[in-house]
Amino acid sequence: MFDALSLTGDLIERTSSTVRVQEIVQLSLAPVFLLAAIGAMLNVMNLRLTWLFDRIELIERQEEAGELTREVEELPALIQRQSYAQIAVKLSTSAALTICLVVAILFVSAFIEPRIGTLVAILWVATMAQLSVALALFFRETSLAAATARERRKRSREILAKQREHRHSVND
Repeated sequence: MFDALSLTGDLIERTSSTVRVQEIVQLSLAPVFLLAAIGAMLNVMNLRLTWLFDRIELIERQEEAGELTREVEELPALIQRQSYAQIAVKLSTSAALTICLVVAILFVSAFIEPRIGTLVAILWVATMAQLSVALALFFRETSLAAATARERRKRSREILAKQREHRHSVND
């Protein structure tokens, strides 16, 4: 009983300091700004992903209706772009969740004695790695989007050829 009261008193003593709370809030500002930036990035990525979904669906409906156009040839390239965008969104979301953990751990650090700086540093590096890969994939997707229609159709033919090769090598 006395141990619980002692522990409670210790926690209250460590967290009642306005200075300590101010330090934690200051430490959490950089991750919170990063979280806002990730949110803005996710907004842009999701807009592109929505456009890709809609475009693929439109072309597939035209194909099913027998309205074959040259756009059908671009489907493999569009699907590849969609894949890049989806992975970028997933990694960015994962990075945002990791940053939320960093902020939570910073506040929890006011209540616990063990040093958790190493954990915060590891999570920060993990966030940067996730964001780096997400941005690289987003860069790849936008680079493919900037191609001409002729280049996109050529890319689609290359994708289809690789898929046929893969299926052929698996069947052998």
